[in-house]
Amino acid sequence: MTTGWGAQSMVAPLRRVLLVRPVPPPNPNCWRNFGYFHPIDQERAAAEHAALVTLLEREGIETIVIEPEDPALQDAIFPFDPVLVTSAGAILLRMGKELRQPEVAALERVLRDLGIPIVGRIQPPGTVEGGDCLWLDEHTLIVGRSYRTNDTGIAQLADLLRPQAVQVIAVDLAHWHGPSECLHLLSLLSPVDTDLVVAYLPLLPVRLVEMLVDRRIEIITVPEDEFATQAPNVLALAPRRCVILKENQRTIAALERAGCTVFVYEGREISHNRSGGPTCLTRPLLRAW
Repeated sequence: MTTGWGAQSMVAPLRRVLLVRPVPPPNPNCWRNFGYFHPIDQERAAAEHAALVTLLEREGIETIVIEPEDPALQDAIFPFDPVLVTSAGAILLRMGKELRQPEVAALERVLRDLGIPIVGRIQPPGTVEGGDCLWLDEHTLIVGRSYRTNDTGIAQLADLLRPQAVQVIAVDLAHWHGPSECLHLLSLLSPVDTDLVVAYLPLLPVRLVEMLVDRRIEIITVPEDEFATQAPNVLALAPRRCVILKENQRTIAALERAGCTVFVYEGREISHNRSGGPTCLTRPLLRAW
């Protein structure tokens, strides 16, 4: 490994990862502004997050855990979204959710402190959120066109990635429940190996399904009742070695039948209340074979 960064893969062995601790809310009612399901249980959130960090460390992954300076940044617990890390350095994204836009500057300071170069940023009126960005392979980035990621942002991202010979392919995401509920691309599909993904098929873009079929990538289909518990959101630690929320027993069984080693975590507060799975809770800084 010649650098401490580079993550143009969803499944290459995870070597170094950034996580952001949940911080106490600035007021008891801020959960409503963020669209959470119920008031924040800070004690439980801290315990669940610490347990997830321990899980990753036990797997030999270098974890960098930071804490936001601004308690208003409750969604900062999801560091996957404000930045994309490439082999050349980081691309600072621009959040479609206005409450989250200050997270980008906060992570920029962290990345600079870590010595990770900034190779570009998404400028207004463009928006791109990391949860809409999926590496199909090192040179193919699928980007979901959603209420959080717009055409201008996707075009800017394609320009920034062109020097690295990365093809950006946009796919339209469903309206689902509208702009008030975030439906990221990674809410629907997660690669767990170069030839295996977990997905909720009813909402997948047809273009993306056709690409998976053309590449002979096997699809583990998430059952209807486990879509609500974020079964399509799976974090690969290495090929067929992954982390998923513990409630998703049928999806876990399907993963195990496909030869996967599955680690589960408790996320009632950090995941289910805030609608973000293990992928969202982590920002891979280095994935390397």
